[in-house]
Amino acid sequence: MNKRFLIASGGTGGHFYPGLALGKELKRQGLAVLFIVRKNDPAAQVLEAHKLRYREIDFTGLPRSVNPLRHIRFMYKFCKSLWETRRIIKEFRPDAAVGTGGYISFPLIFTAHFSGIKTAVHDSNARLGLANKVCGKFADLFMLGLPVDKKIKNGILTSTPIRHEFADMPDRTAVLEGLGLDPAKRTALIFGGSQGAKGLNSACAEIIKTLASATASSWQFIHITGERWFGVIREEYAQLDNVAVLPYSHEIYALMRTADLAVCRSGASTLAELIYCRLPAVLVPFPYAAANHQYYNAKILTNARCARLVKEDKYLKQNLFDTLHRLTGKNKDLLLMRSAYSRLHIPNPMTAAKEIVKRLKNL
Repeated sequence: MNKRFLIASGGTGGHFYPGLALGKELKRQGLAVLFIVRKNDPAAQVLEAHKLRYREIDFTGLPRSVNPLRHIRFMYKFCKSLWETRRIIKEFRPDAAVGTGGYISFPLIFTAHFSGIKTAVHDSNARLGLANKVCGKFADLFMLGLPVDKKIKNGILTSTPIRHEFADMPDRTAVLEGLGLDPAKRTALIFGGSQGAKGLNSACAEIIKTLASATASSWQFIHITGERWFGVIREEYAQLDNVAVLPYSHEIYALMRTADLAVCRSGASTLAELIYCRLPAVLVPFPYAAANHQYYNAKILTNARCARLVKEDKYLKQNLFDTLHRLTGKNKDLLLMRSAYSRLHIPNPMTAAKEIVKRLKNL
């Protein structure tokens, strides 16, 4: 009889997309899979689009304030979520339960463990999240997307699963001509996540206006701004014909396979995509990420010399300009950065979902 798997996933993309890739692989292998997501989580719409089943539970994260009413509400929802999760487990009868980070993982991993069900967690970041630190105490298998600086019980480095679309080599000429750009020129891709990034957007807009003029004969730029900042940033580039501005791209995989350089945040899923594409990058960690995990993620690539790290502080604009000015100049840095990915010794993100499924089936 085929095994059955419960996956708790959702919230941020770094927690959800690894779970989505895993769920799709389980389904591809003909295995039963059911997701648990937070009530009203937008992730539910994505699961529906991929024809993946899910159930919602009413849960919320641990309050950061000292307001006693918020803590009372949290405890109520915590108890309610355990009851809802226990009911889902009894109905679905899974062989294993998987959490991919975020507070939504805890009710499932905790309840499954004490129900005698095998459990596994996956953490994509170089610094473990609070939920996974707790869930790890109840996990039979702890899968890591990036190396961490301490030994993890039952821990194994698997990398972070990415979408299968990244395996398709795009037609570079068609991609760039479709954006009004020149396939003969080198291309830098700037993006800050689906919502955009105010600090990164504004700094890049000023820098690229200068670089686009200075390097017009050899370089061009694609700037994905996020919907909120699209109008403002597009106006900044109004006089330039070697810059394409997009509010969002559903085909980021084609752009990353086409680009010669990326300027981006250092979320775990983005890093997994960079690793697979072996794309040289300038990483600007989101400074308010929990436990500063994006900085530690970025250090993995910068220590291997696959990327350059620029902090988002008062020197962002100058440091980012200096870094991009060098990398878009006549030097061998990009070639060396691309070849340096061989030093990482991180498992292939494209085959990570398949390897994880194999391990889950053997729990």
